[in-house]
Amino acid sequence: MHDLSGPDEALELVFEGMDFQAFLLTVRLATVTTAILLPVALLLSAWLARSRSWAAHAVEAGVGLPLVLPPTVLGFYLLVLMGPATAPGRLLVRLVGHPLAFTFWGLVIGSIVYSLPFAVQPVLAGFRGIDTALIESADLLGASRLRLLTRVLLPGARASVLAAAVLCFAHTVGEFGVVLMLGGSIPRVTRTLSIALYDQVMNGNYAASNRMALALVAISLAALLVVYSVARPGARGETGGA
Repeated sequence: MHDLSGPDEALELVFEGMDFQAFLLTVRLATVTTAILLPVALLLSAWLARSRSWAAHAVEAGVGLPLVLPPTVLGFYLLVLMGPATAPGRLLVRLVGHPLAFTFWGLVIGSIVYSLPFAVQPVLAGFRGIDTALIESADLLGASRLRLLTRVLLPGARASVLAAAVLCFAHTVGEFGVVLMLGGSIPRVTRTLSIALYDQVMNGNYAASNRMALALVAISLAALLVVYSVARPGARGETGGA
């Protein structure tokens, strides 16, 4: 029986069993993944929004593939590609000096691939929703691709870019299958909050599991609140200018 006579005791009960190392690692992984993915999503979406080639359709289909693939399948192939038995894996070993599987940066690569559609699709939808007259006017004025991106596309899709960043962060926080395949459960290295939750359930520690699950629910709910608040009519304030 816990003594809840003071606020310190109550706080200790709330966080009892929480794996803070796993929590901090999860936040770090999600932050690094989002920071890398967002610029990639902006450049890729700007190209996809203007291109009508078969190559663009193929790239867009490839970007969306993680949405329909089981995470364990994606994690398995990434694990194979990072291993020394393949040419890409051997190249990575030469570059970094060791295999990337079961390391933090291996998780980053897996998270980038797995969360790519959550970063690209909102931005792409935002770019495609911009009035084509603005883009054509910028082209007639001789705007470079960089100027078109920074002065027309980005101001016209601010809410979509913010939604992409939030969704990418939240999706990375909740990863399980890809993380398990690529990193296992190495404390302080690859054990994220979702993996720690799985470990606690396997050990029959349901009280700690519940606290970790609630933390993941809270992060997911906060992310959805942000996305819906910026996406509602009248909240966007999206305008474009050449």
